[in-house]
Amino acid sequence: MDAMPQQNPEPPPSTLPPEGATAVPPPPTSMRTTLRRAAFGAVAGAVLVAGAVVAVPDGDQEAGPPLPGPVARAEAAAAAGSPASLSDLTALIGDRQEWVDTHPSDAPSWAVLGTAYVEWGRRSADAAYYTRAEQALQRSLAARPGERGNAEAWVGLGALANARHDYLAAKKWGETVRARQPKNWTAYPVLIDAYNGLGEYAAAGRATQKFGSLRKGVPALARTADMYRGQGWREDALATAQEAADRATAPAEKAEALHRLGDLAWERGEPAEAVAQYEAALRTDGSHLASRAGRARALVALDRTDEALADYQTVTTKLPRPEYALELGELYESLSLDGDARTQYSELRKLLAQAKKAGVNESLTEARYEADHGDPAAAVELMRAEWSALHRSSAAADALGWALHRAGRSEEALLYAEKAVETGVRNASYTYHLGVIESALSQNGPARIHLEESVRTNPVFSPLAAPLAQAALDSLGEPAPGGPADMQPDPEPVPEPEPEKPEPAKPESPTSEAAKDDTATGGTSSGEASEPEAAKPEPAPARRQAPAGPAPSASPGTAASSPLP
Repeated sequence: MDAMPQQNPEPPPSTLPPEGATAVPPPPTSMRTTLRRAAFGAVAGAVLVAGAVVAVPDGDQEAGPPLPGPVARAEAAAAAGSPASLSDLTALIGDRQEWVDTHPSDAPSWAVLGTAYVEWGRRSADAAYYTRAEQALQRSLAARPGERGNAEAWVGLGALANARHDYLAAKKWGETVRARQPKNWTAYPVLIDAYNGLGEYAAAGRATQKFGSLRKGVPALARTADMYRGQGWREDALATAQEAADRATAPAEKAEALHRLGDLAWERGEPAEAVAQYEAALRTDGSHLASRAGRARALVALDRTDEALADYQTVTTKLPRPEYALELGELYESLSLDGDARTQYSELRKLLAQAKKAGVNESLTEARYEADHGDPAAAVELMRAEWSALHRSSAAADALGWALHRAGRSEEALLYAEKAVETGVRNASYTYHLGVIESALSQNGPARIHLEESVRTNPVFSPLAAPLAQAALDSLGEPAPGGPADMQPDPEPVPEPEPEKPEPAKPESPTSEAAKDDTATGGTSSGEASEPEAAKPEPAPARRQAPAGPAPSASPGTAASSPLP
């Protein structure tokens, strides 16, 4: 993928000679040095067999190859699928810019430059670099079309689409590369992000597994941990993320792994552990501003608001992502600093406008702001458009459901809030929203369950919403005593049989007297019948009304049912 420019000040030692080397062969070594090298080789071989190497400096030995410089380090990180430090990334961008100025038809170098622009724009929150990235990647495709083997540019366009939250376009680029080159591992991170953004979690899981089979090591472990986290498998996510952190070596890679551990601790409701992990990430790489934002979030939960405000102010200045601006505004509001909150929300609106102008879709953050602090109807419109564009992640479902509820459409909101929780992700905000919506619909039992889950998952998930979640739970009170039996419907009463009515007496006919005479002459007494009449059942006495209450217990083998215990 990488072209090696002639003026690269820091070439990888495996491809070019060390710095200062020329075409002139080195002078022959002395016999003394040769003997020393032979003896050292024998000793080293014996030690390697034993399982360890002890190196003793020798003044007569030639110096080894120089350590790789920033450009080589950035190239090595890209080749491994790991993040490069910002300083190394800057060096790589400068090197490629200088090279393509004099080699405008070098398609691989244009692709490397474009992909580096994408990464810089993502990690600096400067969307202007996305425009530069698109231009560089199109120059690469103009020099060599993707159909002629320029998969690097297609992968770069996929990464750019993900950075802009255009997940359908990212999916198209990733699947195009995979169809042509199924074993090209660089396509799979693009596909994983795209599938997750669209809510196609089964496809994301398959892509993660394929990526792990093609690219072992820390990048695969990190992606696998994220997959477990999205499925709600906390123990698996923690174990895999910890392994990634233990195996990471480069500072930028290590900081990213420690940051992931901080996020997992935060979502478990362990802010002290989260602070420790974020601070470890910052000690490893002080420029990892996402860890500073995470630390600010956790410090709020520990009531260390002054430190949290300082961290948030640093982050929103150096990494002005809209979600961080929203978090800071809500922190101000929770502290009753209404003027600061209004100023921060105004800054958020500016960031959202800038993102839209640069082609970055920030509808999720904008909808969250409008639902709670602005116009809920506008939030509904935003998220309706996202859902129609097949952006159906758990985050999108939650945002749409909450916007509908805030707009007074709780019945419609319930469907989307349930979808967000059903994905399996353990998010206290999602279960809080679902519980509030159920409570508004008088579904107190499910509402109590979800609100309890929210405060149990992370009782300090938001400085504004967490107290509201606890208040909503308290307002529901305790469930009715006696458990599920009290929630069964009363048994239907057994219908009473109607008493039989006596038949009315028939009027005697004119021949009745003659009939009596015939009976008398037949040797029978007047009080006996000649033939016995059919016996008529006497009317049953009226049954007393059974008292209201549960039906009597049925004996074994009968079909009668009784309430659950």
